[in-house]
Amino acid sequence: MNRSTSRRIVLAGNVIADVVIEIPALPERGGDVVGTRTVTTAGGGFNTLVAARRLGAEAVHAGLHGTRPHGDLVRAAVAAEDIGTLLPARADGGTGFTVALVDSGGERTFVTSFGAEATLAPADMAAVGAQLRPGDLVQLSGYGLALPGNGPLLSGLTAAVPADSILCFDCFDPRPLVADIPESVLAPVLARTDWLSANARDARIMTGHEDPRTAAAALGQRLAPGAGALVRADRDGCRPAAPGQQPVHVPGFPVTAVDGNGAGDAHVGAFLALLGQGFDALTAARGADAAVALSVTRRGPATAPDRAELAVFLAGDPLAGQLA
Repeated sequence: MNRSTSRRIVLAGNVIADVVIEIPALPERGGDVVGTRTVTTAGGGFNTLVAARRLGAEAVHAGLHGTRPHGDLVRAAVAAEDIGTLLPARADGGTGFTVALVDSGGERTFVTSFGAEATLAPADMAAVGAQLRPGDLVQLSGYGLALPGNGPLLSGLTAAVPADSILCFDCFDPRPLVADIPESVLAPVLARTDWLSANARDARIMTGHEDPRTAAAALGQRLAPGAGALVRADRDGCRPAAPGQQPVHVPGFPVTAVDGNGAGDAHVGAFLALLGQGFDALTAARGADAAVALSVTRRGPATAPDRAELAVFLAGDPLAGQLA
């Protein structure tokens, strides 16, 4: 597919630093533990942007970014992936970070300290709104909406999204953060959402349904007519419910996973990139499943494949030829 026909992916969310510390096990309250390995990388919405960019989509970050070492790290990582930014660096504060404690069983425990990215002002949203283009694919995350200051401003940004653009709402981890989003903030987003993406846990919490297919249908009912919902179920693939259709099972790909960090982000980024390049929702979902399967076989936070790698992984699948 011609890259020039691809829609632009705009992340109206946070790109922060991830400080990942591998530990034998979580300590008891008041205890201590020695980490066995530590790495600091760009994280948050960066993973989504990378997944989209590597599949040929133009990708831009529309959130705030600060100064100091974490801000410099984020900007260097964004520039290295040829990802653009819509807002200048803030000189009055540093970029925030997440400490991810990863135990020997692979379970992750997160603690986030937000920085400049959590201090959006009306002028920032006005600047982003003025730079949105017809046809953009705009992504909002529940994390951003849950912040007391950012939430109302990001919700208000939906009014500036062009009518022919696609708004994707990714409701990561609705409890405890996203469960606290005021209805006045969430309602305008859901009313404008064209695609809602959630992992199986999020979907279960939001709908009360254990079955991903039933949950996808229930999520779709919360959206405006013409919108679609997708529930991700890790190695079991995903259940997209395209606008006006019942959810279907798009199978996953059997692989030996070594690192699932950022898998959900990779799925969203790949899905949006392929959707923006003219693929139908089911094909885009299958490509996203494949991108995630390949990414979790690699260690690191931003391990999504490029088009050539994805085509090789999908050898024999009709989608492989279309990626060339």
